[in-house]
Amino acid sequence: MTEIIIEKNLVEEILAALEDVKDPEIPFISVVELGIITAVEVDNDNVKVKMIPTFTACPAIKLMQQQIRDRVLVMGFNKVEVVIDPSVAWSSDRVSEAGIKKLEKFGLGTAHRHGGEFSFNELSQSKCPHCGSNNTTMQSMFGSTLCRSMHYCFDCKQGFERFKPL
Repeated sequence: MTEIIIEKNLVEEILAALEDVKDPEIPFISVVELGIITAVEVDNDNVKVKMIPTFTACPAIKLMQQQIRDRVLVMGFNKVEVVIDPSVAWSSDRVSEAGIKKLEKFGLGTAHRHGGEFSFNELSQSKCPHCGSNNTTMQSMFGSTLCRSMHYCFDCKQGFERFKPL
């Protein structure tokens, strides 16, 4: 039983350390807050971190894998492997509450928790991160990155990007 507690503590320590690893495209949110870490396995001096991209063709995935590996190696482990977890699909529901608050504070709209089912209306309308209005529309399905869309608020007259609901 002691070994399980020690391993659980190590996993918690690793997850806490991974709060330092930020998404290169959204540099104020960690990979943990973004919900892309699916598992951490510790076997003696070896660690395997399983992760998922927010989009299949995410251009930042290799960089994030390297940053995760480097951060865990600094903790003193002998070998760190960071792999894509094919058993889990990323969803905007995986973003932590702290992550949602950071996205909104930065000026990015966020998706409502949807449990995997949402309509076109959910895609096209978003709460404005600037004024809080729901009187918005989607201008383009594609934003500056694959995981964002472009929106406009009719009340404060501001454009904004929104993290897509997936």
